[in-house]
Amino acid sequence: MPSPKTTAFFPRLALAALVLSSAGAVAFAATPTATAAPATAQSAAKAVPGAPVPAGSPQQTGPVHFQFAIYYAKTPATDPMAALRGRLAKLGGSPKLLKAAPTPATATEPVVFANWNTTTVLKEYRAPSMEMLQRFGRGISREQAEALQTADKALIIDFAHPAQQSSAAMQKALQLTLQVARDTNGLLWDEETREVFSPDEWQKRRIDTWAGGVPDMSQHTTIHAYRSGDLVRAITLGMSKFGLPDVVVSDFSWSSNRPMGNLVNMFSQAMVEGATLAQPGQYDLDLRALKHAAARDPQLTHLKPNAAAVAKLSLVNGTWESGDPQNRLYEIRFDRYKGPDRYAQQTAMLVSVFGADEDSVTRLKHNDELLAASKAANAQLPKLRDAFAKGLQPGEYILVKAPFTTRSGSNEWMWVEVARWNGDVIEGLLKNEPVEVPNLHAGQMVKVSQAKVFDYMRRYADGREEGNETSKIIARMQNPKK
Repeated sequence: MPSPKTTAFFPRLALAALVLSSAGAVAFAATPTATAAPATAQSAAKAVPGAPVPAGSPQQTGPVHFQFAIYYAKTPATDPMAALRGRLAKLGGSPKLLKAAPTPATATEPVVFANWNTTTVLKEYRAPSMEMLQRFGRGISREQAEALQTADKALIIDFAHPAQQSSAAMQKALQLTLQVARDTNGLLWDEETREVFSPDEWQKRRIDTWAGGVPDMSQHTTIHAYRSGDLVRAITLGMSKFGLPDVVVSDFSWSSNRPMGNLVNMFSQAMVEGATLAQPGQYDLDLRALKHAAARDPQLTHLKPNAAAVAKLSLVNGTWESGDPQNRLYEIRFDRYKGPDRYAQQTAMLVSVFGADEDSVTRLKHNDELLAASKAANAQLPKLRDAFAKGLQPGEYILVKAPFTTRSGSNEWMWVEVARWNGDVIEGLLKNEPVEVPNLHAGQMVKVSQAKVFDYMRRYADGREEGNETSKIIARMQNPKK
C-alpha cells in the first residue's frame, strides 16, 4: 500500500529579499494590527481595495519624494552641512540645495533639503532599537548598534525630483548621502525601508549593484512578512523611492516564503525596468526578459527543468494595514491559475513558474521499526500543539504526515503544513500532489486527525529541522545495502 511520501513539494529557490532583506536574508516584521488606511494614503492612490489596478505604467506621474538620514552617536569631526555643500559643489548635475523643506508635489527639477538636527532626535527621530538593528542593521557592529541607542544628532536629508528622472536622480542621491556619511563618520538610515547601513554596506548594496542605469531592486527594498490570521502576508518597503507601488502577497505558508519572495522581487524588478500592463489587473512576468543580469540570473539558475519561468499575475489594489508604507499597493493574486481555491491556485502558480521535483510514492509495508518511530513522533504532538498555540517564530512552521484514503481504500500519506490546531483537529495546506486520492490537489486546505498523524517535521526560523525520522527508515528500507 502507499507509504508516507518520501518527497514533498518545497520549491528550493534562493531568496533574493524577504523579510521578508537581500541576498538570502529574511527580515521579519512584527505582526501589525489592521486599521483603516490613513486619509493621505487613500486620497493619493484613489484606489478601491480589491479592484484591478489600471492598465499602463505603474510609474506615478507626480514628483517622487524620499528621505535619508545620517546618524551620529557623537559630534562629527566635520560639520555635516558644510560637508553636504562641499559634495554638492563637486557632484556634476547635482540636486539643487533648498533653504526650506521642499514641496514634493511641485518639484520640477531634482532638489534636496537638509536639516541638521541636534535637539529633538532622541524624541522625534530616534534610531532603531537593538532588537530592530539585529534584523535591519546592515554592516552594523554591536558596538555601533549600542552607540546608536543614545545618538542625539542626525542630518536628515529630503530629496524630490520629477518621476521621469527617478533612476538618475536616485543614483546621485545615494552617492551624495554616502559621501557625506564617509566625510563625517556617520551611519546611514533609509526612512522607507527602515534600515541602518554602515557606509561600506551602503556602497555594496545601494551603489555597486546598479547596471546600465538600472538598479537591482532587491538591494533597494525590504520585504516584511508576518503571520496574518492563519497564514502569512508579505509587503515590500521602498518602492515609493522610485515612484512605484509597493507589492503585497497574502495567504501563503511559511514553507513557501522563498519562492514568494523571489516572485515579489522579480515583479518589483520588472516595474523599475519599465513594465506596463496591457490590460487592467493582468501582467505576465517573464523572468527571462528581465534586463538586470545580477537580479535575473540567480533566479534562472535555480529553476527546475519543468519551469515555465512566466508568472501570469492578477493585480488588484491592496488593502492597507497598520505598518504598511504610505504608498500605493499592488496585491498579487493567483486566480489566472486552475484550482478549487486560492491556495491551490497559488501552488499551481509556484509550480508552473519555478518548477518542482516530481512527487513520488513509495509502496511498502510498515515494519516494527517504522511503526515504533511513528509512535515516538506521535508522542511529541501534544508538545508541538502547545508550541503552535503559544505562537511560532516568524518563518517557523510545522508539517504533519497524515493518511488520505485512496480509490482502493488504502492510505496515501502526505505532508500538511499546519495552519490551525484545535484539539484533535489539524487544518493546513496539503504540500504533496496526490497520486491516488481523487478531488485533492496540492495547496488545498485540508483537515486531518492528530491521532492519525504518522510523523512530523518542525522547521525553525534559523533553518534547523526536527522530526521526520520515519523518512530515514524508509530510505534504508528502499536501499538496504547502503
